[in-house]
Amino acid sequence: MQKIDLKNKTVFVTGSAGFIGSNLVLELLRTQSPINIVGLDNMNHYYDVSIKEWRLSEIEKCAAEHPESTYQFYKGDLADKAMIDQIFAKHKPAVVVNLGAQAGVRYSITNPDAYIQSNMIGFYNILEACRHSYDNGETGVEHLVYASSSVYGTNKKVPYSTDDKVDNPVSLYAATKKSNELMAHAYSKLYNIPSTGLRFFTVYGPAGRPDMAYFGFTNKLLKGQTIQIFNYGNCKRDFTYVDDIVEGVKRVMQGAPEKKNGEDGLPIPPYAVYNIGNNSPENLLDFVDILQQELIRAEVLPADYDFESHKELVPMQPGDVPITYADTTALERDFGFKPSTSLRDGLRKFAEWYKVFYKI
Repeated sequence: MQKIDLKNKTVFVTGSAGFIGSNLVLELLRTQSPINIVGLDNMNHYYDVSIKEWRLSEIEKCAAEHPESTYQFYKGDLADKAMIDQIFAKHKPAVVVNLGAQAGVRYSITNPDAYIQSNMIGFYNILEACRHSYDNGETGVEHLVYASSSVYGTNKKVPYSTDDKVDNPVSLYAATKKSNELMAHAYSKLYNIPSTGLRFFTVYGPAGRPDMAYFGFTNKLLKGQTIQIFNYGNCKRDFTYVDDIVEGVKRVMQGAPEKKNGEDGLPIPPYAVYNIGNNSPENLLDFVDILQQELIRAEVLPADYDFESHKELVPMQPGDVPITYADTTALERDFGFKPSTSLRDGLRKFAEWYKVFYKI
């Protein structure tokens, strides 16, 4: 593994106004300064843009507190090849973290175009820019880190290991993420781009995505609407707190895979994939119970709120899976890190943020 010191490096973060991307930028400014960060986000309307704008304002504040570092934000689209090429030509990033993607399993069923544009064409543009960063003997990109996700489909074996077969995607979103891993592998093999894919598991926390269950449930309960709990509550999710995800990404950024020869003497490309999850699946009904308790504790909802009359147990949705469960042994082995934030602690922080953000 090639160690990379992020200090004084230029890091390009796509999806930098997104949930994970914005938290990563904040963490890098706080812990890796002096550092030069370039952010890109298309600020689309998939969910409430005011949350993205709030995240960007938090980054601006943090950047002002770290004048030894630089931070520049571009509003633009991954699918805009000319813009991506211009950013690479101007800033010459040493590390690229591709978190910009059209998110959401269910939305991919009704709006497939957005996924092909962002997740396929957009990622191709990043790979091509990385490839050409080595032109004319330039040092170029030292490490490409990118987000993968729902690739395990209906695999029966749990916990999910990066050694498992993943050729049964259950949604277009999952198919695009698996495609990203295959594309990255090809570019690593052909052009020696050190690349690491990170399979995230159900990320949650303050200023998250409103289409995620914990956030959507909170919005509905506050309006007195009924929340639907799928598969009659018989679902388990490996909920992973955003700070744990970001710590994992930061550590992985600092260790790039190296080209080496296998036992058969053939070259192995500088390519790796890791799971980042809590390694502790929670039952959906238990998760809802904890969320209720923390919303009452934060005074988002009244203590006498009638939750039972606002819950509806319904069948599984298309594109969903009954369990997600990350085997994180490879991450622990190579980077000495294992996510550890409990669901209660994480939901408590979300509830406290929600109260302040929405002025309840």
